[in-house]
Amino acid sequence: MIRRTHVGVIAVAALTLVIAGCTSGEDPETAPTNTAAFDNVVVPEAFTSVTMTQIGDPTFPFLGTDGKYHVAYDLQLTNASPVPATIEVVDVVDGTDPTKVITSFAGAALVDPNCAYGDCNRLQAVPHGRLETSIIPPRESRVLFLDYTFDNQSEVPKAVLHHLRGTGADSPASREPAPIDYVVTPIDLAASTPRVISPPLRGDNWIALNGCCEPGFPHRGSTLPVDGKLNNSERFAIDWKRTDDSGAFYVGDKTQNTSYVDYGTEIHAVADATVVSVLDNMAANAPGVLPAQDPVLAAKLTALNVDGNHIVLDLGDGVFAMYAHLIEGSLLVKPGDKVKDGQVIAKLGNTGNANASHLHFQLMNGPTLLGSDGVPYVFDDFDYAGQVPVETIMAADDYLTGDFLQDKLPEPQARNDQLPLNLAIVNFPEN
Repeated sequence: MIRRTHVGVIAVAALTLVIAGCTSGEDPETAPTNTAAFDNVVVPEAFTSVTMTQIGDPTFPFLGTDGKYHVAYDLQLTNASPVPATIEVVDVVDGTDPTKVITSFAGAALVDPNCAYGDCNRLQAVPHGRLETSIIPPRESRVLFLDYTFDNQSEVPKAVLHHLRGTGADSPASREPAPIDYVVTPIDLAASTPRVISPPLRGDNWIALNGCCEPGFPHRGSTLPVDGKLNNSERFAIDWKRTDDSGAFYVGDKTQNTSYVDYGTEIHAVADATVVSVLDNMAANAPGVLPAQDPVLAAKLTALNVDGNHIVLDLGDGVFAMYAHLIEGSLLVKPGDKVKDGQVIAKLGNTGNANASHLHFQLMNGPTLLGSDGVPYVFDDFDYAGQVPVETIMAADDYLTGDFLQDKLPEPQARNDQLPLNLAIVNFPEN
């Protein structure tokens, strides 16, 4: 979708593996593991009434347009006891030196009913949804959305642990909450490196709606129960939407798709690839209406068409690219086709669960939107032109009326091998 706090659409997969996982399609008995990341990592033995497990495959740092190296992943916390548990602090610590705190999450960063977006409400219901308190009732679960940064790649440890503090059952015999304090859950941060790809679009004034990484926008918190587990395939997805030079998303009649600046824009392959799947039979939506919020339109949405007309490309090495919400009849490829980096493959539209034209783009570790996990990536070449104020997007109507280039930089900055962060203004090379 694309409206205010829901400026996003669809999501997808992930790559590599954690302590003992398997990549897509591999037998768990033979799949490789990055055991070196856990050299000298020790998890102290303890009774842990609140368990913590990673959702999806291991993540790895990528360079954002703020010049920092970002790490983003999700954890499932389960209160495996008959006693209420309260999560007070979660520290991310160095895997080989747990006394070294990398970052800490407490107070509003965990739960704040009065905060709509930003560094808040990372502890949410399952599969997602804001909470009133950080209490986990007996035998219930929560999702914890974590993201943090490093100034330099050299500062990133191979693995991290999580130091949890609060109250809950401190033994199997507990019947009342007591202080709990333990270090658990190693996470591999050295599983891989971001795939470098070319941009899927051309031209100036593209805005990265619903991008990584803080909570409050749809993609970051799009955890879903799929195939017997929780997935977050949209973790690194972006909804790309273009303005004109005055900062407007549309000119003229806002109820017509053709009035929107980006409608019909050519979409490009981001690498040499093989087409895995396509959908090309969904008619365009009327702007300003999100199908999921209309009872008649929502009844027509399924897991197979929620992303509208789309293309999935196999980039090789277990990485897939997803393009969503394309114009019906504009797809120029079919399953099995080989495409070249930069080749035009379709046109940008407004189909599926979307209330305005845009390109939903992401990389994932499998060929299906729901069954895969999101993979970090970077674009090889673009110009960074500033940021759209969050308040401007939040105040926009369902047609995205307004001026969205008010904070555009006087001179764009050349960038290489970076991922545009949420609400970045980007100029892509013309060829």
